[in-house]
Order: sequence, then C-alpha cells, then structure tokens
Amino acid sequence: MTSQTPSDCLFCKIVAGDIPSDRVAESERSIAFRDISPAAPIHVLVVPKRHEPTVGALAAAAGDDLADVFRLAAHVAEQEGVADAHRMIVNTGSGAGQTVFHAHVHLLAGAAFTEGRMV
Repeated sequence: MTSQTPSDCLFCKIVAGDIPSDRVAESERSIAFRDISPAAPIHVLVVPKRHEPTVGALAAAAGDDLADVFRLAAHVAEQEGVADAHRMIVNTGSGAGQTVFHAHVHLLAGAAFTEGRMV
C-alpha cells in the first residue's frame, strides 16, 4: 500500500483549505465534500480531519473520529434527502480501488442500485 504523509496528502490539503472543494457539511472532526468525478448523482466524500491512511488505521488510532465520519455521512444523507436510499463505501488498499491514502467514506445515492449488485 502506498501511504501519503499529511504534507503530500490531497485530502489533508482539502481539510486545511489549501485546495478548494464543494463542502456540504463539516463537524469538529470531519468534513464532507462532493467528489470531483462522481460515480452517482450524489457522490460525497466524508473525510476525517486527522490523517490516517485507511479506515482500519483510523479505527485503531482514533475510533471516535471514525464514528464521527459515519455520523457526518448519515447527516449528509439526510440533508441530501437520501437517508433511506444510499450506500456508504470504503475502499482499503490500491487493490480495492483506494487512490487517496487518507481514510474516507464514499456516500453514493440518487440512482437505483438494483443493477449490478455489489454485495
């Protein structure tokens, strides 16, 4: 697994405000912003402000921050009107499609998920 450090991490730069994003929500520990290459009509990334390379690493180092990521994701789903029809996806490692090595959750909604079942 490739691991970025906070100084070269895209999401750390977004958290710091050094790179602009379309933020939709923020808490003390996490931010949520729209994906620049959405895979669904609603595609929001929910990112902890603390840098850890994977969700597993975040769980081990700061479980409260991980819980906050999911709380904020649920809030965004409610805010976007998709609380009853959305997916939260975590990719861990490049083999699973993780391209930014800063823990994050993809919130996807706005399209029927009946085709091509993922789970």
